[in-house]
Amino acid sequence: MSTDFDPDAASLEGTGVFGLPEDREHARVQILPVPFDATTSYRKGTSDGPEAILAASRQVELYDPRFGRPWKHGLFWIEADARVHTWNDDAGGDADPIIAAGGAIAGNAKLEKKLARVNAIGVELNAYVEGEVARLLDAGRFPVLVGGDHSVPFGAIAACARKHGSIGVLHFDAHADLREAYEGFTWSHASIMFNVIERIRGVTKLVQVGIRDFGEREQQKIQSSKGRIHTLLDADWQRVKQEGGNLRELARKTLAELPPKLYVSFDIDGLDPALCPNTGTPVPGGLSWTEALLWLEELKASGKQVVGLDLNEVNPGEMDFRGGDEDSWDAIVGARLLYRLIGAALPAI
Repeated sequence: MSTDFDPDAASLEGTGVFGLPEDREHARVQILPVPFDATTSYRKGTSDGPEAILAASRQVELYDPRFGRPWKHGLFWIEADARVHTWNDDAGGDADPIIAAGGAIAGNAKLEKKLARVNAIGVELNAYVEGEVARLLDAGRFPVLVGGDHSVPFGAIAACARKHGSIGVLHFDAHADLREAYEGFTWSHASIMFNVIERIRGVTKLVQVGIRDFGEREQQKIQSSKGRIHTLLDADWQRVKQEGGNLRELARKTLAELPPKLYVSFDIDGLDPALCPNTGTPVPGGLSWTEALLWLEELKASGKQVVGLDLNEVNPGEMDFRGGDEDSWDAIVGARLLYRLIGAALPAI
């Protein structure tokens, strides 16, 4: 990082993420955008999330009293791969009629063929993400993934587990995401944690926070996991808050369930929907901004090593952020959360 960079100055035209000078060679933190939302089952638009977050990031203050100066680690935003846009367009077109049918397509040869294509594209996307993250890890970089819907980080988690051995996953979300092949899509956004648990042996523990919307079979999955899945329901979090209990202590106790190395997967809808009104599947309840930062403070204080992270499901809505209009509220929140996630994951400077 140039010694004459002023972190308090306005972002200049042509600068990188968070208004920083672009320096891929020396940036410890490498941010990989994955603008893919083909299996989104309610409101699409999260494929626009990465670009909107990048635009909003240039208005984020670079000093934070909790996490110091994450920018000093060096942050670089990798250009989105054109193949991801193509995969999203192709898979999205095939997925739409399947989603409209609620996944009930048995016997419909045309839709079954479309489903097979969507699932095949999911395999390609996973391989791409895993390969990119593996290369970053081998180069000694800290990988950050920005979606897109919540299907996209599977390859990143797989790469981190392969590199670091036994890891845990800290999962912030409104949904448990433990459905098997939701609507028939093997790699559905609603199936990400099912796939992580079933397909990545190196993930020895899944800790979920903010969960408030889930099916009965998902609850059974949690109960039958023999402790491999630990879910803190939003209802339990809110009950402690309403009764004047110690939320910080509850966060510490929950984080203690995780092994020494962990990956953080943050679905923006884990927050109160007032902070992410356009996200794909908003749910009443959730963490306030202050509570989310409490979790990140306690994560940093825990001494555990974060080996990678993702932020997903940020949907900028109808704002024309490409045309220079005011950034969307969802992206403004998302950019600030992304910066603090990075700050919580890395040593303070």
